[in-house]
Amino acid sequence: MSLERLGSSLYDALRKVFKASVVDEATVKELVRDIQRALLQSDVNVKLVLDISKQIEERALKEKVPPGVSRREHIIKVVYEELTRFLGDKAATVKFEPGKRKIIMLVGIQGSGKTTNGAKLARYFQKRGLKPALICADTFRPGAYPQLQQLATRINVPIYGDTKAKDPVKVTKEGLKLFTDKDIVIIDTSGRHKEEQELIKEMKTLENSIKPDEVMLVIDGTIGQQAMVQAEAFNKATPIGSILVTKLDGSARGGGALSAVAATKAPIKFIGTGEKVEDIESFVPSRFVGRLLGMGDLETLLDKVREAEIRVPEKKAKAILSGKFTLTDMYEQFEALKGMGTFRKLLKMLPGMSYDIPEDMLNTAEGRLEKWRVMIQSMTPKEKENPKMFNASRVRRVAKGSGTNEKEVKELLKQYVVMRRMLKTLRRKKKLPFLGKNIPLDLK
Repeated sequence: MSLERLGSSLYDALRKVFKASVVDEATVKELVRDIQRALLQSDVNVKLVLDISKQIEERALKEKVPPGVSRREHIIKVVYEELTRFLGDKAATVKFEPGKRKIIMLVGIQGSGKTTNGAKLARYFQKRGLKPALICADTFRPGAYPQLQQLATRINVPIYGDTKAKDPVKVTKEGLKLFTDKDIVIIDTSGRHKEEQELIKEMKTLENSIKPDEVMLVIDGTIGQQAMVQAEAFNKATPIGSILVTKLDGSARGGGALSAVAATKAPIKFIGTGEKVEDIESFVPSRFVGRLLGMGDLETLLDKVREAEIRVPEKKAKAILSGKFTLTDMYEQFEALKGMGTFRKLLKMLPGMSYDIPEDMLNTAEGRLEKWRVMIQSMTPKEKENPKMFNASRVRRVAKGSGTNEKEVKELLKQYVVMRRMLKTLRRKKKLPFLGKNIPLDLK
């Protein structure tokens, strides 16, 4: 079962409690059975499922309900707290000491996504004002260095590697000498399977030689319960300091990978949520469970808004508020929205929205935005700046150039007029959220 279906199943189980005419022992036991079924189908280890469900049942039936809280609300709270506790209770962060370089060594089996997520981590820290660097210590896979180099170039992060070298310890030490001025150095190592004793031995040698501040295990969220076996083997060889779970984009059978936390007692610090280099986020158990149960995650949504925010110069802000809002400006807002992720991801962060919106409606909204972006790209600079120029022949040309039809182009132009009118209204109210702060709106 995918994480998306797991969340939907847990959400449905909780809705039964809210709809029940009486919340008694039978209601609680049915809820526990539903939760067990959902977790087992998502590849969570059987023993862990039994532990979680036992805790939920005991607390739901025996704990005294606090004043001012209904039994229904108390049960929901118990489920939320126990699932959060299972995933690590508190958020774990990478801690930095002033003036001291942080060294993170990535380990994991081949194909887990270490190389890609090494670049994602570098980008994550780069966006937070730190100076990262990458070292390719994977001397086993021929394509490792070119792949990491391509990703590093894309995000403008320095990288060190040697395609002719055979000794990962030597390569790593040379890279560390080169990057003494960096805040954090991320080391990508060779992929290993728990049965590959030579590679496991190499990993232990590398860890003992360079003494990284943290060993981070990268686990593919799609491998199911095998994740626990892998985690135990890696932890036996080299103590794991943290875990990064990849491919948790809704389609992964993430229960097994998340079970690895219990196997190593190491916290999940990051999760990969898509294929782009930006698709990584700090793992906060309470936020993750909130999203899973359909309670939303407004904090992560706000973080994404801040990251994607477009700062508009004061002169341009005044022009937009005066009614000089062009299709170019509209396109920039679409780009900002796209940078925050898909509608599906954003809606999962809104309380009560995760599982109540029909799939076809989500697909329609995402498709429409993408079409509008392509239509604007098909326009001339003059048309973008002055949409009043549009006549039947121009509409026809844009439709043909963007692979859409004339009705859809007219719909975009109509939406543009609505947005421009809305901005004029905001001018009167002296509010314009997406233009950023510290912009004076008194334009008299």
